[in-house]
Amino acid sequence: MSSRRKFIGQAALATGSFLINSKLTNATSLFDQPVKLTILHTNDTHSRIDPFPMDGSRYAGMGGVAARAKFIEAIRATEKNVLLFDAGDIFQGTAYFNVYKGEPEIKSMSYMNYDATTIGNHDFDAGLENLRDQLNAHANFPMIVCNYDFNDTPMEHTSAPYKIFKKGSLKIGVFGLGIEIQGRIPALLSGNTKYLEPIQMANRYAKELKDKSCDLVVCLSHLGYKYNTAQVSDLVLAKETENIDLIIGGHTHTFLPAPVAVKNKNGIDVLINQVGWAGLQLGRLDYIFEKNNRKKLIQSNSISITKKSAI
Repeated sequence: MSSRRKFIGQAALATGSFLINSKLTNATSLFDQPVKLTILHTNDTHSRIDPFPMDGSRYAGMGGVAARAKFIEAIRATEKNVLLFDAGDIFQGTAYFNVYKGEPEIKSMSYMNYDATTIGNHDFDAGLENLRDQLNAHANFPMIVCNYDFNDTPMEHTSAPYKIFKKGSLKIGVFGLGIEIQGRIPALLSGNTKYLEPIQMANRYAKELKDKSCDLVVCLSHLGYKYNTAQVSDLVLAKETENIDLIIGGHTHTFLPAPVAVKNKNGIDVLINQVGWAGLQLGRLDYIFEKNNRKKLIQSNSISITKKSAI
């Protein structure tokens, strides 16, 4: 608990610092030379610690944290500015979770040095007290979500609405969104957690991050990519918000062959990406940042995780 409270306290101090700095500098970032940023991401890994068994099935031999860690290590060895994110549903799906309640999942993410995750509906599956305990004991990364109010729950003081990451001369603002609780998470597990409307919260925190001179605003979303109903999805989120540059999605287990561009309320492109489930793929997005806050995606790749794959 003390490590989580320390993180929240540091975040509050950092917020004050950025508010002061934003008054002393222009809101527009300037770079003497183009700066490259590599974003790696996963979603819905669902306790898949080992590769799928070699049983002739569709995903035989694919996935597994050991192979994923090797890819991540190799990319970090060749790229200077790398961030690694997850879009939720770390828990549930194999016997590892049934027995250990999330310990190996969180430990493996810490070993791979994830920078942040958001919360998925299945991360509630052993209760909020368990989630808190696993994070406090084993996580060296924050859980970020802005549309769940955890006051008066075991997760109080154990998450943050957003975090700003510095990579070289870049400031990357990241916030998280969780899916509607009602109908998906039993009340026994969610307790007093309050669900807050995601579009409203996204607009609030994306603007706050832009006002703090972030060069890129990223949403880690467990809303789901697309629905045939009025339910808020990543496609809806992109259209109905401002100031978000990238949505890293989860929940619907969607394998997108490439990031999808959607015009936001101001007619500006928002990129959405999602890489399926079970750690079968590692998403990679390479950005270049230039003077006057110009940025562009120069490469995207969904890396299939197998022992024999090449980066």
